[in-house]
Amino acid sequence: MTTRIRRFNWSFLAPRYWPVGLGLGLMKLMAALPFRWQLATGDWIGRLLSNIARHRRQIAAINLDLCFPELSSTERASLLEAHFAALGIGLFETAMAWWTPDEKLRDLVHVTGAEHLEQALARGKGVILLTGHFTMLELGARLMTRQQPFHAMYRPHKNLLYESAQRRQREWRCQLPPLRHEDLRGLLRAFKRGRAVWYAPDQNHGLRNSVFVPFFGIPTCTITATSRLAELSGAAVVPYFPRRLPGAAGYEIAILPALENFPGSDVLADAARINELLEHYIRQAPEQYLWVHRRFKTRPPGSPGVYPR
Repeated sequence: MTTRIRRFNWSFLAPRYWPVGLGLGLMKLMAALPFRWQLATGDWIGRLLSNIARHRRQIAAINLDLCFPELSSTERASLLEAHFAALGIGLFETAMAWWTPDEKLRDLVHVTGAEHLEQALARGKGVILLTGHFTMLELGARLMTRQQPFHAMYRPHKNLLYESAQRRQREWRCQLPPLRHEDLRGLLRAFKRGRAVWYAPDQNHGLRNSVFVPFFGIPTCTITATSRLAELSGAAVVPYFPRRLPGAAGYEIAILPALENFPGSDVLADAARINELLEHYIRQAPEQYLWVHRRFKTRPPGSPGVYPR
């Protein structure tokens, strides 16, 4: 990859960027801590945040109530606390993704199914690396680059300093430039060149290009873009799922075989298939999924809302 030289943006010295600049500096320091310290401190910070971020805690609690009705109220409360601990650890994992050297991460990750990605890439039509929004999203992507460089689809951050840092780190670590979510031409060019593209379709983006299919048994507004991209490009859809292992055992990246007969003739069936697959892996470590997102904000016609206004 050709290294891009960027000039320093002097406007980032303005006072409005100082809090973000301080936060980025702290993240760099966080990445230098021993792994066990990162886990313990992140756990503590996350549990502290659960008492401060009351609105997000309420959203997560509603999501867990909807998705895990089989659990007792005590079990769901425990899961909620574990989720916020995972969010706190996720802050350190983002710092690790951006600033930890490869040699320090090498012994922390165990990858299964790497041959599935190799086989899909050998077709020469590109690969959609399909995953979900987990608390270790950034680190999971970084660890995947050990297997294959890829483009990452993303939505720009509103804060320009954070956006600049985020884009620079993702481009450096992923070894290929990130692609904005609306850049269809760039996306198709990447597939035509046989490249892999990171993609997570599991957030609520409204009714446009979406269908209602089950997710944890709930009719959920789900985008159909995965089917359309696979049909337009011929790219294989290879799911992968990251998971932080118990204790300080590190991380597992599970790469699955490319989805067969995808896309099918029915976009609803395709979307339901992806949700079912995602749900299966969420249940393996439910505290590590991003429950603070309003996943069920868009409701089927006539259905009441589930979140407070």
